[in-house]
Amino acid sequence: MTVASKTVSDVIHSHFGVLTRAEKQLAESLLDNYPVSGLGSITTIAENAGVSTPTVVRMVQKLGFKGYPDFQAHLHLEVEATISNPIAKHDRWAQNAPGTHILNRFADAIMGNLRQTLTDLDTATFDSVASLLSDRKRGLYFVGGRITGALAEYFFTHMQVIRPATTLLSANSSSWPQYVLNMNAGDILIIFDIRRYEQEMVSLATAARKRGAEIVVLTDQWGSPAAKLARHAFRVRIEAPSAWDSSVVTLFIVEALIEAVQNSTWDETKERMKTLEGLFEQSKLFRKPG
Repeated sequence: MTVASKTVSDVIHSHFGVLTRAEKQLAESLLDNYPVSGLGSITTIAENAGVSTPTVVRMVQKLGFKGYPDFQAHLHLEVEATISNPIAKHDRWAQNAPGTHILNRFADAIMGNLRQTLTDLDTATFDSVASLLSDRKRGLYFVGGRITGALAEYFFTHMQVIRPATTLLSANSSSWPQYVLNMNAGDILIIFDIRRYEQEMVSLATAARKRGAEIVVLTDQWGSPAAKLARHAFRVRIEAPSAWDSSVVTLFIVEALIEAVQNSTWDETKERMKTLEGLFEQSKLFRKPG
């Protein structure tokens, strides 16, 4: 089978409906602490799930793997990919780089990321998140990591124009408990977290959930640990022929959400924009033409 464009968890989810009762029990056990739960011996995995080792063999073959070693090899590759640093990532791409211009290589990779992300994305999930963000009774909180913090700020800046009660968390994680203190039940915490996942995000998501906040996570195809605490998660393709991961498709999702929220609340948004333009005029922030 080819799983280059899918994670093992994707494959399990897509086959879940055709699994037997025992196989579903095994699948749920594997997904419960994924991917660590699948890295032990076949005997250990069977015992943890309360099934027989032949059940493990049958299920991984039903998923399309050649056998348990092939299944586990794919898991190891996933784990390696999620912890790759920029140098290792660059070297991996450089080994297989075709002799075309970097613009063409980048365009091919990004278009592939976009196609695969849209194929996997559930439009009902997108609509549900847009509806949550449009609900002005809910406060919105945005947070990102060392790199994705810029995306969180971009999202926040636009949503701050569209609606009130929006907050961008400080980059200093030691101040996050103060933001959590202000969260109310039903508020939304939007977390950006891609591979080399930042440990504080899980702690933040856990604390926010205890306050009754809903979690939305924008992450990569492997899935931030914080996504397990989320009501909704967008798993975006981020691979690029670079030492760095690509944010293009993540930004695409963000801008699509901005437009969906703006469109659904246009009357209120238009009034806020008019007021804001008046404030810009007073402050002479922008240069006038002529």
